[in-house]
Amino acid sequence: MGRPLRIGVLGSYGGLNLGDEAILTCVLTGLRQIRPTAELIIFSRHPEDSRQRFGLAAVPYTGVPQSRLIEAETGLDLLVLGGGGVLHDGQASAVTRPVRLAQELGIPTFGYAIGAGPLTDRAEIRLVREAVENLTDLTVRDHESVLVLENAGVGRPLSVTADAAVLLEPEEFTEEMLLREGIDSHDRLVGMSVREPGRAADHLDEASYHDLLATAADFLTCRLQAQTVFVPMERGDIAHAHAVLSAMNAPETARILNRAYRPAQIAGLMRHLDFAVGMRLHFVMFAAGAGVPVLPLPYAGKVFDFAQVVGAPALTGVARRETGPLLAELDRLWDDRDACTRRLRERFTVLRERALQNLERCRAVIDGLEAPASVPVDMDANLGADAGPVHPRRS
Repeated sequence: MGRPLRIGVLGSYGGLNLGDEAILTCVLTGLRQIRPTAELIIFSRHPEDSRQRFGLAAVPYTGVPQSRLIEAETGLDLLVLGGGGVLHDGQASAVTRPVRLAQELGIPTFGYAIGAGPLTDRAEIRLVREAVENLTDLTVRDHESVLVLENAGVGRPLSVTADAAVLLEPEEFTEEMLLREGIDSHDRLVGMSVREPGRAADHLDEASYHDLLATAADFLTCRLQAQTVFVPMERGDIAHAHAVLSAMNAPETARILNRAYRPAQIAGLMRHLDFAVGMRLHFVMFAAGAGVPVLPLPYAGKVFDFAQVVGAPALTGVARRETGPLLAELDRLWDDRDACTRRLRERFTVLRERALQNLERCRAVIDGLEAPASVPVDMDANLGADAGPVHPRRS
């Protein structure tokens, strides 16, 4: 064989969200299993962060001229759209731009357990439809995303597997790390995840859901004699965790994680928890993977979909009017915690098996590649503003 394959991995990367970084960790691990010698390049929203986290070449794909994208993609053997909820309003046009360019250059493209929605903008719907229809192959992480893509006009068969991050291997979260955060490991611990309103959750009423979660935290503190640990999955969660804490009757019983952690460390933290309540999908996913009884708060279809898959209860919304049902569900779930743990472990094993299908589909695409003889392009951090002539790769 000639030179090693060069594979680009594209997604909402760059340290913005621990769930996305968990996905990237698992995609990179999978690609190394498939082709240990492959040269991997991250297409990131913040390349410097990605370079520091993963020790790999990283290039920007947002806010850059077409010539830089052409330079970055020339010489690639495959571009992987690396999973997660990347195809939604406000981001779909940016993330499909390098995908469509790769397709124009004749570079194979693979969608790795991609997620979609909400998707309502007509222009972005068209871009998503064109990009997805022309992928060499793809897998989709949940049924909600299938519905979104079908409503966008995608006509090709769509295989539902599982989010890439279910294969994340937890790292140890030590007693010393807990103590640094002011957490007493001898107490019962309840993990809680909140999020900010935004494009993915623009219907959330801040005051309403802050009060709802504060009530839940107070209830669990009393019911379980527990300490609440707020787990920010991205920077904006910290302010909302403080808002919930300030609305609690017993804020002294709660702590907010203040230090920066890797996704695998947060997955390791779950082993210390007795119970979890969460809005962020990957927080819920990490809790379920550890067998922690968890109540997902479904601000979006992807969270409700995941709750159904793992057999976790879920409310119909996240608002003050849900207080009664929420407290009743928390009480029931705690009483049923042993059966819940068994169910989560059984179903999560199945999810991990389904996530391995992402690897096998990607392997099939890679096995079909012919290593080209062209000279690799220098992928150092500072790409020139002007690229030379385009030499499309023939698939």
